[in-house]
Amino acid sequence: MNPAAPTFTLRAAVLGDVTAIVQLIRDLAEFEQLTHLVQVTPEKLRPQLFGEKPAAEAMVAERGGEVVAFALYFTNFSTFLAQPGLYLEDLYVKPEHRGHGIGKGLLKRLAALAVERDCGRFEWSVLDWNTNAITVYEKMGATVMPDWRICRATGDELRAMAKAE
Repeated sequence: MNPAAPTFTLRAAVLGDVTAIVQLIRDLAEFEQLTHLVQVTPEKLRPQLFGEKPAAEAMVAERGGEVVAFALYFTNFSTFLAQPGLYLEDLYVKPEHRGHGIGKGLLKRLAALAVERDCGRFEWSVLDWNTNAITVYEKMGATVMPDWRICRATGDELRAMAKAE
């Protein structure tokens, strides 16, 4: 075996991966201390990835026949560039499978996909306390945008915003 060969396989997610992806999403929420926000179930995620009008796409990494990581992403649009972009919503690697290049592999594959799709940007967010991830992203050439903050409205706040005068 070639020691430089990857010990994992990256591929587009298939319908049979939904349950594994949901578990990884739950694991990610626990890592980010956000389990109180999780509402995902296989039944809710399935149509969003594989329904008539999918809202997102996913890629998974396998090691030893097990799905050990995922990246969920979708197309957005830059008005300044007048081009589509690729937005990485979430990427997670099980802790016991970190250090094998899986996260970097997923990022590289998505960057290549953005190039193939003639996207003007590949973007994602990172929690400010996740210094390990920030270090990896910067080493790979990403810029952490210091002047930008994410704005979000959900649930009751979203409904109130929709009715605001």
